[in-house]
Amino acid sequence: MQDSSLSPELVERVLARLGFTQRPEPTLENLRALYAAWCQRVPFDNVRKLIHLHAGNTGPFPGSTAPDFFEAWLWHGTGGTCWAGAGACHALWQSLGFNADRGLGTMMAAPNLPPNHGTVRLRFGNENYLTDCSMLHGEPLRLDENSETRIAHPAWGLRCSQREGKWHILWRPLHKVDGLECHLEAFGLSGDDYQQRYGQTRGWSPFNFEAYARLNQTDRVVGVGFGKAVVLKADGSVDSHPTSDAERRKILIEQIGLSEEIVSQLPADRPTPSPPGSKTAAMQDTNA
Repeated sequence: MQDSSLSPELVERVLARLGFTQRPEPTLENLRALYAAWCQRVPFDNVRKLIHLHAGNTGPFPGSTAPDFFEAWLWHGTGGTCWAGAGACHALWQSLGFNADRGLGTMMAAPNLPPNHGTVRLRFGNENYLTDCSMLHGEPLRLDENSETRIAHPAWGLRCSQREGKWHILWRPLHKVDGLECHLEAFGLSGDDYQQRYGQTRGWSPFNFEAYARLNQTDRVVGVGFGKAVVLKADGSVDSHPTSDAERRKILIEQIGLSEEIVSQLPADRPTPSPPGSKTAAMQDTNA
């Protein structure tokens, strides 16, 4: 089961690392400050997952519990992929007294995909807000059934509207800067459900083969993904170029803030194969 409880001592250490000198009350104003700090200090990355897979470790994935996620972040600066990040974020919000629940979404990288994304919703009276630890949208996103809402930032901004009973979010991942839709499917998932869904990514995931990391800076997004170094600039433009293994490691240490110790364990990138069962994978098997 994914542990959603954090000790008071760990909560204090996490808050200090996020830049808070005292425990914030669970208000929307404080959530804005907390989530902004998260987006600039807790990366979305797959570094520990790649190390785990490369070593042939059959145990639970790194970050499967919130305490493991935060201890690694405090020591190495690592974050995690969506299930780990959302699970840890949910645990922190709950520990601080916020009304938070785990969400389930679908990143629409291809048609007819099953749900594949974890996120976190918070409630303030009749208003709902999203704090996503993969999209890192800088401020809580209000979910409004009647009108489009948006984060109006040129680098990490996005927009959201409800259609056919689901919220549709258009955002900019590093590998698809022209935009990718995420559909929010359900809320109220359990820690066990997150643990199971995270474990199901062991066989194949776009984050099982090549280093991927993303973090907000003062006015831009920096990161690496699928063999490229990428910067989403404050004016909305994009810098992107193929990166060597050495440059990728330098970015992870100097810009994302990971420890040299953890980056030294990172395996070299491997080409990401097509998903099992896809038409591309079937064609590759036929031509093999």
